Amino acid sequence: MTQDWRALNHANWESRVPVHTAADGYDLKAFDEPGYLSEVVRYDLPRLGRLDGLAVVHLQCHIGTDTVSLARLGATSVVGLDFSGAAVQAATRFAARAGARCRFVEADVYDAVAALGTRFDLVYTGIGALCWLPDITAWAEVVAGLLEPGGRLFLREGHPMLWSLCDPRPDGLLVVEYPYFEGRGVVFEEDTSYAGSAAVAQPRSVSFNHGLGEVFTALTAAGLTVTHLEEHREVPWNPLDDAMIGSREYPGEFVLAEQPDRLPLTYTLQAIKPGQSG
Repeated sequence: MTQDWRALNHANWESRVPVHTAADGYDLKAFDEPGYLSEVVRYDLPRLGRLDGLAVVHLQCHIGTDTVSLARLGATSVVGLDFSGAAVQAATRFAARAGARCRFVEADVYDAVAALGTRFDLVYTGIGALCWLPDITAWAEVVAGLLEPGGRLFLREGHPMLWSLCDPRPDGLLVVEYPYFEGRGVVFEEDTSYAGSAAVAQPRSVSFNHGLGEVFTALTAAGLTVTHLEEHREVPWNPLDDAMIGSREYPGEFVLAEQPDRLPLTYTLQAIKPGQSG
């Protein structure tokens, strides 16, 4: 494994915060409308459902746009956790401005059970989170440790086939270049982010892929029961430049411009922890 993966990723995400909170970054002003939900959570809503009365934790929450959206679905309490102190500070300010009752905690996701000290009815992990973690088995054990008996995991993530593709090519071909399965990690250096136009001050990062079977096996080994697995043709950013177009059906999502049935781009997985709460 790349020895300094965490230090590189921490520095990279710290430096993304000012880019994402800038005027041309995330559309934070849209949340001034009390009922507004992030496009990610809006896409998830038919499968996620209302969260009335639930205690929710959002792992790897970044600056809190999806966290605030979860709070607006009726949850009794919502906690966002992220390893970036800058992101936690930005999320706290943002939630206060949006009038959302959320609490944010700075901690590594692998330390979440000890850092939070309580259990939840729902663990939510949004798009583009697992690719920063080297050990999917340890992650699954954290999820199991955070859930109440009868609690649910909701995960939508970039599909491991998408993560395995090379960067956009001049010939437009979709070519597998990177590992599909969990491995040592791949170092990338990118001066820009997926939102905002300013340069990222710390451009190096380490990304890890996890095959669908590895995710499924890790969760079942941790004692969870997978109840839902669905692959999607859409992804909420443009990873392949001219090969992608905006989705007509799902605002904020992108699909392959030609033959979108060729490739799954994201997937939704849900699992429950056996037992009854209380």
